[in-house]
Amino acid sequence: MARNNHSLCKKRRESMFDGDGQVSMGSVVVKPNTRKIRRILPKNTASNIRGAPSEETNPQGTLVGFAGSTADAFTLLERLEGKLDEYPGQLTRSCVELAKGWRTDKYLRRLEASIIVADKNVTLELTGNGDVLESHDGVIAVGSGGHFALAAARALMDQPLGAEEIAKKAMDIASEMCVYTNNNYIIETIDIDPEEDSTDDSASSTDEKVN
Repeated sequence: MARNNHSLCKKRRESMFDGDGQVSMGSVVVKPNTRKIRRILPKNTASNIRGAPSEETNPQGTLVGFAGSTADAFTLLERLEGKLDEYPGQLTRSCVELAKGWRTDKYLRRLEASIIVADKNVTLELTGNGDVLESHDGVIAVGSGGHFALAAARALMDQPLGAEEIAKKAMDIASEMCVYTNNNYIIETIDIDPEEDSTDDSASSTDEKVN
């Protein structure tokens, strides 16, 4: 199985995805610079409809990062795109519907992957057990080095640092401690509207368990 690692940090007016570039199979590094973060853009943006004005309220799209089997992760990515088309602008509902299929579809149940998704409103983790989890503190990490990155990022959240600085420092620590993580990073950001950014003021949790 290929191993992947990345973390997400949300602070003040920015969500930051930071993913390393290493893909390993067993004890062998097969690729040091793979891209583990994707940005899903709405299909009705002006860039996708020639000559049509965009009425999309989320032009930054949705960021997706994955860990686990690469093929399984891309299967889930395709399913998520379909749900976002079905429920435009409703990331939480799209993820819950995807998780339902993950638990009930015989093919999906054999997939071994976890994904992190974020738009300007919410950040969620989808686990292989059918969970849809929102972090209570704005930090999520998955993958082999995820626990190292998560602990480091949480320790830095009360420091006068931006989301990008925290994510980079956390991934630096993870890359020094985890043999399946390197420091060849891919970074993506989403700007958060000031009125929608309540992460620093109060913690909210939207955890869903699909039985």
